Amino acid sequence: MSLEIIIGNHQQCVDIPECWLTVMEKTADEAVALALRHAAHGDSPLSHLATIEVALVDDATSAQVHREFMNLEGATDVITFHHGEIVISAEVARRQAAEYAEPLPREILRYLVHGLLHLASHDDAEPADREKMAAAQETIVAALWTPQLAARLA
Repeated sequence: MSLEIIIGNHQQCVDIPECWLTVMEKTADEAVALALRHAAHGDSPLSHLATIEVALVDDATSAQVHREFMNLEGATDVITFHHGEIVISAEVARRQAAEYAEPLPREILRYLVHGLLHLASHDDAEPADREKMAAAQETIVAALWTPQLAARLA
């Protein structure tokens, strides 16, 4: 499977070094493979995509996308579109990373994995589905977040 993953920083509220984007793009290949292994069912949008575009945005943009496409108010961590776009709020990631004493790039990686799992047909609307998806997400993040990756994103 040949999949291009593009991660772009479209906000200025949170300092995201350019090198983080490059490292995460390289890590995303492995994340996709792991997400497919944890796919909710065999025929997921993720298995048919040629490109995934990840946009790091500010809270205002996240809130606008959330309202426009999901009819929900307020910024959210990650919004996934089945055509291969993942929108991540860098400001939500910064707040959550601080709240849980996590490194910011690990929290952003968590949101990337979350979006990939949605593309692998996971849903988190119901509590049981949310638990299953969270377990898969944390398994994947733990597998990806090696000491080498942490050092490259320090």
